[in-house]
Amino acid sequence: MPHNWDCMDHQRPIWNYFDNGGKRGVAVWHRRAGKDSFAINYTASEAIETVGVYWHMLPTQKQARKVIWDGIDRNGRRVKDQAFPKEIVKSSRSQEMQFELVNGSIWQLCGSDNYDSLVGANPRGVVFSEWSLCDPKAWDFVRPILAENGGWALFIYTARGKNHGYKMSEMARKNPTWFYSHLTVDDTHRPDGTPIITQEAIQEDRAAGMSEDMIQQEYYCSFDVAIPGAYFAKEIAAARADKRICFIPVEPHIDVHTFWDLGISKGNAMVIWFVQAVGKEIRVINHYSAENKPMSHFIDVVNKFKRDFGINYGEHHAPHDINVRSLLSGKKRIDTAREMGINFRVVERTTDLNDSIEVTRRLFARCWFDETRCEDGISALASYHREYDEKHQCYKDIPVHDWSSNDADAFRQMAQAWNDRLALTKRVSTAQPPVAAVDFNVFD
Repeated sequence: MPHNWDCMDHQRPIWNYFDNGGKRGVAVWHRRAGKDSFAINYTASEAIETVGVYWHMLPTQKQARKVIWDGIDRNGRRVKDQAFPKEIVKSSRSQEMQFELVNGSIWQLCGSDNYDSLVGANPRGVVFSEWSLCDPKAWDFVRPILAENGGWALFIYTARGKNHGYKMSEMARKNPTWFYSHLTVDDTHRPDGTPIITQEAIQEDRAAGMSEDMIQQEYYCSFDVAIPGAYFAKEIAAARADKRICFIPVEPHIDVHTFWDLGISKGNAMVIWFVQAVGKEIRVINHYSAENKPMSHFIDVVNKFKRDFGINYGEHHAPHDINVRSLLSGKKRIDTAREMGINFRVVERTTDLNDSIEVTRRLFARCWFDETRCEDGISALASYHREYDEKHQCYKDIPVHDWSSNDADAFRQMAQAWNDRLALTKRVSTAQPPVAAVDFNVFD
């Protein structure tokens, strides 16, 4: 081992690092640099040498099957069969995308969209492939397991804007206990000395219509380029440039308003944004999301934030599906929440996604974000992007439904609620007689 695979010069340093006992590594490498090939072959060698459970995690289960389990390499070989020859495989489970090796080790493909299904496992090594597109909560799930059993983690990816992938790379670059590698097409060569990706090949991509942003991202690993099709790329970049992503103090004397998205089905997180309005500023002071938790869990989170910071709540906003009845209790969610102490204001369902996106973009200029408490939420907003139509070579008018969707939906709820209340304020101010019973000052 490795089987029918040669480690290239640019892959050797990270192989040696892990082979000598290294525990954490980040490889930000250009397209076709052999990220997955290196990671799978290293894992296979480790798995046959040391008995344990090993995971190779991609952003989604679907991608894991398409790219690795059913994937074919440049030499026409099945990716998994090249790294795991039949001589070392005791059994194979296609549905679980899992090999059991002859020494008892387990190697499994999985998706960050389904990481919680792996509860109870005790992996010794985990590869996060395309980490910048993965759900960052997957690392939060795995990290304590590896810390307890002394396991290792490898993050391999191409730059995808300044989201959690960028933060991970910056941390690893500055942390002497981590291995860090950032390789562009100028840094990698085949054994015969020729570039893995030639300038002629890049020029062909330009001529075929690949944008310069995409070239800088895919071939030069630039984090300064937003995720292709990202809805809020310019707004997040402007917030960073204006230093509106920073430490934001919580003001105990100003009401806190919450905005929710109610994803409770499999693979859908429930999300809460916590906001204070100070003059024209919208201060986004906290963000929380979790999957497969009951309403009581999130109400506990809301109550804990109140105790920790000594604040009072203004209004709690939820989307229209807060009125859906539970199949178990027969009660509406809004009634269940009211019994637990949360009175929701319902944000009416928007019928035009593009209008909602534009309203949210306009609101961004007034938003300030706490960089620590809202870290995952900011990453989600930066990652929220349109789906690409491979057949027609263009972006669709619908977002990709992934780990970032619910966070972005909750933020859009906030923008819509703000916009609706401001519009109503204007109508009320010109009404005869004035409607004095409604207080809109919190949305000034």
